[in-house]
Amino acid sequence: MEKYDVIGDIHGCYEEMNDLLNELGYIQDGTQLSHPDDRIAVFLGDLTDRGPFSVKVARDVSRWVKQNNALYCPGNHCDKLYRYLIGRNVMIKNGLETTVEELKHLSSNEFKRVSDSFIELYEQAPLYLQLDEDRLVVTHAGIRPDMIGKVSRQVKTFVLYGDITGETHEDGRPVRKDWASNYSFDSFITYGHTPVKKPRLIGETINIDTGCIFGGRLTAFRWPDKTLFSVPSKQPYIKEKFQSFD
Repeated sequence: MEKYDVIGDIHGCYEEMNDLLNELGYIQDGTQLSHPDDRIAVFLGDLTDRGPFSVKVARDVSRWVKQNNALYCPGNHCDKLYRYLIGRNVMIKNGLETTVEELKHLSSNEFKRVSDSFIELYEQAPLYLQLDEDRLVVTHAGIRPDMIGKVSRQVKTFVLYGDITGETHEDGRPVRKDWASNYSFDSFITYGHTPVKKPRLIGETINIDTGCIFGGRLTAFRWPDKTLFSVPSKQPYIKEKFQSFD
C-alpha cells in the first residue's frame, strides 16, 4: 500500500509548512524533499494568498512536484493566481492582493521564474488525485461519488469551491451544501477549503483545513495510517473565520 501525507491549505504560511514537514519526518536537502520511509507529501491546493510567504510556498511546492518529490492538486486560490499570471482579468482581492504584492517586489528574472514554475505546476496538475488504486482521493473542496474518475466544468467547480448553491452569506461567502454528510463513498476523501477548528471526519471523508491562515493549525492526514499531525499557526487567531457544523 502506498504511503502519503496529505497537507491542508497553506495560504502562504511557509514557516508552518516547514514545521509540519519536519514533524512528519521529511528531509529537505537543497531543493529536494524526501522521507526515510518513502512517504510522499501531497498538497491539496490553496498554497498562496493571505499569508506572509506565498511566493516561497509556491516556489518550493512547484519544485518538489516537478522533481517527483510531491503531488499536488489545485484549489480555488491557485486557480485565481494562475488566471492572474496568464493575463486574465481577475479581481485582486480576497487574498490575491497579498500574493500580488509579493510578486511586485521580485526582480523581473525572479518574477518570470516564479510565474513560469507556478503556471507549469497548475497546467500539469489533475483536478483531483486518485491514489493507492483509488482507495484515497485527494481534492481541494470535495467531490461527489459520481464525479470520481471524470473531468468536466461541473467537476472543476465542485472540486475547487465545494457544493455551492449560487447564494451568498451576508459577508459574501458562498452558501455551500454539506456534501460530506449527503453521500457515501467507496474511496476515502481527503479535502480542505472550509476552515474548521479541528479535522472533521464524516463517514469516509475528512476535512483537514484547520485554518492555519486564521490562527488555527496546519494539519496533515497520514495514509494509510489514517492518523493526523498538526502544528500551531503563527498567524493571528480570527474566530469568525472558522466554519461550525453544530
